[in-house]
Amino acid sequence: MNILDELLDAKIISIIRGVSSEYVLPAAAALERGGVQFVEVTYKPEDEAACADTLKSIRLLKQQYSEKMHIGAGTVLTVQQVEDAAEAGSEFIISPNTNTAVIQRTKELHLISIPGAYTPTEAEAAWEAGADFIKIFPADTLGPAYFKAVMSSLSHLRLIATGGVSEKNIESFMAVGVSGFGIGSNLVSADRINRGAWAEIEKDALFYTSAVKKYK
Repeated sequence: MNILDELLDAKIISIIRGVSSEYVLPAAAALERGGVQFVEVTYKPEDEAACADTLKSIRLLKQQYSEKMHIGAGTVLTVQQVEDAAEAGSEFIISPNTNTAVIQRTKELHLISIPGAYTPTEAEAAWEAGADFIKIFPADTLGPAYFKAVMSSLSHLRLIATGGVSEKNIESFMAVGVSGFGIGSNLVSADRINRGAWAEIEKDALFYTSAVKKYK
């Protein structure tokens, strides 16, 4: 099974945002125990030191979990960030926007491309540029009905719901045929990291990974 098919099967991407490389390994360990197979570590574009630490986190995760998890970079805004992330070991690239240069460079490097979009026009433009999945956010604001409406006309798109996906609404999104989910602070948050609440992360990871299995 290739990575694209693995993501279609696993559906859950855990987003690690604002977490120092010092804590990324115990966070990933908790996620792995909860069944998570895809982890995104985000850039903080306005902070050069934080971006360097993101790349360090990706390298650490690849060294420790390359046989158990797929590691990618998030909030990728430039071609240079794509190249840096690829050099660090990223297998997929996630962006908050539709940037055709980023998408094309991602595919040139044989990585999975997951750009962000809000409208059907943006989503289709990203797909035509070569994206493998389209991240639609904020998912909780748009709601499952929006995803259903988009897919009724653009059924060839693989949509990933991101932003506000929670225990309360994930099944509603699954029911309309969403291809996957990016889950951030509802799974890994700064508060949980600061408290060392690894058991909470593991417990919620298990909930999300179990929830999507009901629709396979």
